[in-house]
Amino acid sequence: MRILIAEDEKDLNKIIKNRLEKEGYTVDACFDGEEAADYLELTEYDAAILDIMMPKKSGLEVLKEIRKKGEKLPVLFLTAKDSIEDRVEGLDTGADDYLVKPFAFEELLARIRVMTRKQMKQKTNKYEIADLKVYLDSHQVFRGDKEIVLSNKEFSILRYLILNQGIVLGRDKIEQHIWNYDYAGGSNVIDVYIRYLRKKIDDGFEPKLIHTVRGAGYVLRVQK
Repeated sequence: MRILIAEDEKDLNKIIKNRLEKEGYTVDACFDGEEAADYLELTEYDAAILDIMMPKKSGLEVLKEIRKKGEKLPVLFLTAKDSIEDRVEGLDTGADDYLVKPFAFEELLARIRVMTRKQMKQKTNKYEIADLKVYLDSHQVFRGDKEIVLSNKEFSILRYLILNQGIVLGRDKIEQHIWNYDYAGGSNVIDVYIRYLRKKIDDGFEPKLIHTVRGAGYVLRVQK
């Protein structure tokens, strides 16, 4: 899951980015509203965290621009102000949620999960296909009664697959959601991680769930 952070307080920006990456999210970070607008124009994100008061463009201005285009990207506002007027303006502009600084990081994680669940019309943090169960909050994965231990990157790819189960995802699309702009890896990195996942998720289990669609990419589904 790829998230954009736009926060002009550089220390806070770095803390949020590092903590989210430790939770397995892919994160791009910037420090002003114009940069944020550019990132959102060029990249498909699963959620954005925008500071309301930023240089060049406010978070409100950035959000108005993306909502004007009809984009339904989940957006959480960070604000140092706790007035009802500011909260109302943010929500009326199209924000999905807001947090007043300072905040507990666990609350930020919970709000991100809620936003993305609403986007997927999912009521819980538990996703299932056949006997595979994936818990987005605890990062636990089970195949039947067996718990499967995944690395952060493996979990990120599995999360993206199960959020889009039944949809064929190209290698480029997976890579864009799992790695940020700092990444400079090999061209076959997705194939390598899919191989790791298959070994853990499918080897020794039926039905097989991770499938290659020749010339198109990968899909998580129960073959008929």
